[in-house]
Amino acid sequence: MTATTLRALDGAFFTLPANLIVLGAPGMLTVPIPVYVIEHPEGLIVFDTGVAPEAWDDPRAVYGPLVDVFELTCPPENRIDVQFEKAGLAMEDVTHVILSHSHFDHTGGMYLFPQAKFYMSEEDLRYAFWPDAFCAGFFRHEDIERTRGFDWHPINDDLDLFGDGGIRIMRTPGHTHGELSLLVELPSRKVLLTADAVHVRANMEQRVPCPVDLDTTAAIRSIERIRQVAAAERADVWVMHDPGDWEAFTTPEGCLS
Repeated sequence: MTATTLRALDGAFFTLPANLIVLGAPGMLTVPIPVYVIEHPEGLIVFDTGVAPEAWDDPRAVYGPLVDVFELTCPPENRIDVQFEKAGLAMEDVTHVILSHSHFDHTGGMYLFPQAKFYMSEEDLRYAFWPDAFCAGFFRHEDIERTRGFDWHPINDDLDLFGDGGIRIMRTPGHTHGELSLLVELPSRKVLLTADAVHVRANMEQRVPCPVDLDTTAAIRSIERIRQVAAAERADVWVMHDPGDWEAFTTPEGCLS
């Protein structure tokens, strides 16, 4: 079976120096932080959960000095619960939550889905609790701690979520040691969601890793894997934080099918 629809819900936005994403890039860049929602006959799946909803009221109280580097804009209408309601979806109907990795702009809404099965790489789940000091600021311990009693399924390999090819979790390490991407098969097309294995198009087109990747050698290999899988599967690549991709893939109907 295939997935039936793929939505990218509007979320917060970061404005940050472009050279934190592409080495040597000039100026500032504003990037989206979407939450993907996938409908499949076997369940309702969320891929990444954005920043914490409480950041909408006071980003600095939630993230402290990070907001001095990653300027956070949170339009009121883009909070995750409001976006679910606008899309006609119920948060309590979510059956599976897949986390690409454990950085704070992907884990903030995890606690909103206590009924779901949770998937993250073994490496990221552990590293979120004991990160190296130089990158500890990218992780928000509270997000992980809130889900300690949830139904966790740490993974250490690629995973076909339902065994039908509709939703395939791909290991694409480099940005973090356990970074994951997602290949979604829809009735009319396939879409490969890069998450932060590729931040913007330039990373992939120039084969240039992000300067804050934990393992740049692994990151380059993962970029090449994404290119090869996309070609073999004839899949469209949706780069999660790329403003151009956001404009290209979002539709008036609000979803791909």
